[in-house]
Amino acid sequence: MTTQPSASPRPWHDPTAEPADRVRALLDRMTLREKLAQLYGVWVGIDSGGEMAPHQHDFAEAALDWDGLVQHGIGQLTRVYGTRPVDPVIGARSLARTQREIVARSRFGIPALVHEETLTGLAAWQATVYPSPLCWGASFDPDLVYRMGARIGETMRRLGVHQGLAPVLDVARDLRWGRVEETIGEDPHLVGTIGAAYVAGLESAGVIATLKHFVGYSASRAGRNLAPVSVGPRELADVLLPPFEMALRAGARSVMNAYIDNDGVPSAADTALLTDLLRDTYGFEGTVVADYFSVSFLYKLHGVAAGRGEAAGQALTAGIDVELPTVDCYDEPLLAAVEQGAVDAAVVDRALERVLRQKCELGLLDEDWAPEVPDEIDLDDPESRALAREIAERSIVLLRNDGILPVSPGRRIAVVGPRAHEPGAMLGCYSFPMHVGVHHPEVPFGVSVPTVLDALGEDHEVTYALGCPVLGGEDEDIAAAVAAAKEAELCVAVLGDRAGLFGGGTSGEGCDASDLKLPGRQEELLEALLGTGTPVVLVLLCGRPYELSRQADRLAAIVCGFYPGEEGAVALASVLSGRINPSGRLPVGFPGEKASQPSTYLTAPLGLRSEVSTVDPTPLFPFGHGLSYAAVDWDDVAVSDPAWPTDGQCRVRVTLSNGTDRATTEVVQIYLHDPVAEVARPVQQLIAAKRVDLAPGATEVVEIGLHADLTSYTGRAGKRIVDSGDVELRVGTSSARIVATLPCTLTGPRREVGFDRVLVPDFG
Repeated sequence: MTTQPSASPRPWHDPTAEPADRVRALLDRMTLREKLAQLYGVWVGIDSGGEMAPHQHDFAEAALDWDGLVQHGIGQLTRVYGTRPVDPVIGARSLARTQREIVARSRFGIPALVHEETLTGLAAWQATVYPSPLCWGASFDPDLVYRMGARIGETMRRLGVHQGLAPVLDVARDLRWGRVEETIGEDPHLVGTIGAAYVAGLESAGVIATLKHFVGYSASRAGRNLAPVSVGPRELADVLLPPFEMALRAGARSVMNAYIDNDGVPSAADTALLTDLLRDTYGFEGTVVADYFSVSFLYKLHGVAAGRGEAAGQALTAGIDVELPTVDCYDEPLLAAVEQGAVDAAVVDRALERVLRQKCELGLLDEDWAPEVPDEIDLDDPESRALAREIAERSIVLLRNDGILPVSPGRRIAVVGPRAHEPGAMLGCYSFPMHVGVHHPEVPFGVSVPTVLDALGEDHEVTYALGCPVLGGEDEDIAAAVAAAKEAELCVAVLGDRAGLFGGGTSGEGCDASDLKLPGRQEELLEALLGTGTPVVLVLLCGRPYELSRQADRLAAIVCGFYPGEEGAVALASVLSGRINPSGRLPVGFPGEKASQPSTYLTAPLGLRSEVSTVDPTPLFPFGHGLSYAAVDWDDVAVSDPAWPTDGQCRVRVTLSNGTDRATTEVVQIYLHDPVAEVARPVQQLIAAKRVDLAPGATEVVEIGLHADLTSYTGRAGKRIVDSGDVELRVGTSSARIVATLPCTLTGPRREVGFDRVLVPDFG
């Protein structure tokens, strides 16, 4: 009798082995078809109704051959919880069954990596909806955003989700762009600081943060989504790339390409961007995943590839490791291209090594790996709601107040406007209710989202009138709102945007604006309310700033909420009543009179108001602006030494005091002004910001260390340099309200700096 040899061990399952050895053991055994199977996602239910990604239904025509795919393995599963409303426990059980099937039916037993959208929390039914990224920016509070990221990550892990498609690190460049609501703001330092905090929080839970969109998406022409981009290398290096550099330092393990082409080269096929810069210069070792269908867009939209195989070859060679959201180019078309010699097999192995190493890090290659199935799970527990409320409270911006706020209890208030009694008014376009739930109107929201009317009704005698919807409306509805305002002591007009996708709203992906007037008849409604003589407080719930110059000085107060999440209305009511002192600061400026052009505070001298143009770009409310019910006294602002070594640090000291009887907050903002440089530089640019909370009667001395690297810029030779010479540090409460100007001189030789430069201030 002949004894059969025992089955060969599976060294890739050994958690004690070196990850490189485990990955190599798989690489050496896998067929080309099995390798490719790890390089794409599969979206089960892509055709379930509702367009949640550009051209989604163009790619949902052919039935998915699950049985044919699963025998080779599945690289990723797309939006298991975020495609349709599903009970989280039922969803977790279904995912566990699917993972067991993938492991059992494929030769190497490799589970799929699961990804979901996580921009305002995990985009799943019944999960907490946190405030939008503009609110994160308005909070100027990276520690708070870190806590949010960590909590989102913990929720993901409990459900078997491994990767979150967030944060968005695009710097807002044109307020007409529909996706401004997804950005953190218009300043690269703010975007990078807050974005890096989110990344660090999410990654602390053992899940993968995905930086998007790399890079230049927000600079599309005329603010049109998916339009061409033509930014120069200096704008790319000094404005658009720094947030990605900061977030990579924070530990992000994945990057998503931008849809756009820059100067004719699509990001999805740009080797200089995805390999030379991201890999060779930045040293990134994680995975690059395709924005949804962007590989297919190379032949469908950009016209740089003749078909699927050529598109796959260009994207893979440039550096896109994983095709998302579902298989189109990276299976049979890529297989044929490699077998025919049109695509080098080495780039397949390169991408596969990165994917398998990441699965190794996540424990998906361990022998004892098994999907966890919770018996019960609360995705919107009290602790998460409390955190959502805290972020909302610290992000609400008081833009104007003639003294009418805070409102004392018991006032007769007319609450009017299209956003006053609508739960969706609190939520951005990537929240589950607005992204997916709108396609399932028969299904409840899944989370409790009070309205402004609900929240104000707890402390005041309120009447309600619609006035007009966000778009359209009837004269009689405006007349009813006017009548309600006339009978009240105070009118709270709640106006703004409806978040949506691809024309389904006034803000959100594919919902760009041709001008910056309030949508629909809302300005007409506001004028009618102002004509009543009743004081009007404007509450904005919006995804972008709007042009309010014709009404601003006639409004009793203006409060902005930027989609403050499920607890936003409660936070707004607390601010209006004075239970909470407003402390948010604008992450994007509000445009001035008749402004409908791309313009941010971050501009060279020629971008300022001048006598040679009739267009005035001066903002109505500038970047960094925000008022309070209790003013902070700035007792002293000084620099430790005006001689600032080009390889060293200077320290700024600010003494703040609160002489009032209520707690208050200041955001110390430091802007750099470089009067003479090799190239035209921004008139001023934020290089440090510190949120300071002050108890009644308290005094605090804030010290901020600024390394000379923070003054660096890209010179004429294309190198980032720290120059010697005179600069100014402008310290204040906004980009337009400077309390003190501190002249300094950078001394020593010019230095070249790179990715390893100091990117953040020292608050120690």
